[in-house]
Amino acid sequence: MTNILERLEILKDKIMSDKFVEGFGLGNELSYYIFDYDPKDELLVRKVVKYIVKEANSHSKKVIEVDLFKIFIEILKEEDIFDAVLEMEKKEGKEALLNAITTYINPRRFAQKIVSYSTNYDIIFLTGIGKIYPFMRAHNVLNSLQEFLNKKPVVLFYPGKYKDQSLVLFNKFKDDNYYRAFPVVY
Repeated sequence: MTNILERLEILKDKIMSDKFVEGFGLGNELSYYIFDYDPKDELLVRKVVKYIVKEANSHSKKVIEVDLFKIFIEILKEEDIFDAVLEMEKKEGKEALLNAITTYINPRRFAQKIVSYSTNYDIIFLTGIGKIYPFMRAHNVLNSLQEFLNKKPVVLFYPGKYKDQSLVLFNKFKDDNYYRAFPVVY
């Protein structure tokens, strides 16, 4: 097994190819990919993702990193509930908060924001899925994006395991299976 830096280098090389942006596959499948990694490598992955985005953009590939946690905060502020959410979490806990904000925080709204941010880009990097757990799940975001994006490559950086279409966040929490994404680097 290659180490995390080698895997990130392979990813960088892949996204620089025209074939990656054009999409590929016999089944006309979505260009959705998952880059899974050991959660202990989170800070390193964040740093290298920023480097990859900068490198790609300086070599004519238009890549955007969309942090799902920032979208989460943005939605809370748009709904003018950010301060109330912080207070509720302190007083009533995360479970009560989760039940209270589901009407505001939904996968479709995340997908719409991702699409609006990425209009002028060739490739979308999604980060921050671990930071918004349990308020949003990876498979929900990816499923909702299908309605809005069809051929633009999306790479979800996933702190956990993606094997046999099964998502396990932080190598502990099993998410629903997601069968439409491909591992971008093994």
